[in-house]
Amino acid sequence: MNFSIQWLGHSAFAFDIDGHSVLVDPFLTGNPLAAANPDDLSPEVILVSHAHGDHTADVVPIAKRTGALVVCNFEMGNYFLAKGVENVFQVNPGGSYYGDFFNAKWTVAFHSSSFPDGTYGGQPNGFIVQASGKRVYFAGDTSLFGDMKLIGEESIDVAMLPIGDVFTMGVEDSIKAIKMLRPKYVIPMHYNTFTPIVQNGGQWAQMVNHETDAQPIVMDPGDTFNVE
Repeated sequence: MNFSIQWLGHSAFAFDIDGHSVLVDPFLTGNPLAAANPDDLSPEVILVSHAHGDHTADVVPIAKRTGALVVCNFEMGNYFLAKGVENVFQVNPGGSYYGDFFNAKWTVAFHSSSFPDGTYGGQPNGFIVQASGKRVYFAGDTSLFGDMKLIGEESIDVAMLPIGDVFTMGVEDSIKAIKMLRPKYVIPMHYNTFTPIVQNGGQWAQMVNHETDAQPIVMDPGDTFNVE
């Protein structure tokens, strides 16, 4: 049973779950740190947290080319269907997607959500992916919020948290989030892509080591982490 996580830059990730491919928040076109070309990816499922262009830039072309199932909230699902995506599963916070090789439970996130053309994208989300006996929490773009303590009761193996500040929680609030989530491992995301969200990943990792029980996993774009 295998669950690996590859960081493609920003908040884009590729999961390999026992040989099955899942793509998360694909922002590769226009991403200066992108570790992949969208045309080289052939996911079976695409998970989308919210509508901003730095999370949805490549959803439509990849989904239309591959036939991948797009799992997202109701409003985004309607948008993608109108853009010609044929395979969409719509879910809202508290609900779950039950697939053949993984499940994903949708959570809240505190942020905004609109497509680049101004179309409302519904409530932003995070999700807990459960597969191969592991639970991975992708927080999406969010501030710190108290109900992360409830998410922590799900026995999280890996937490993927934004640390860039300005548009999401920053380093200090991410430490508070880790204390509530109590994951075994934590992966930083949504940082260093653009000047306003530059952070020092090494210093962040030192804080995680000193102030929490989690193990920080700082990756360069393109790196892969195997969930143990």
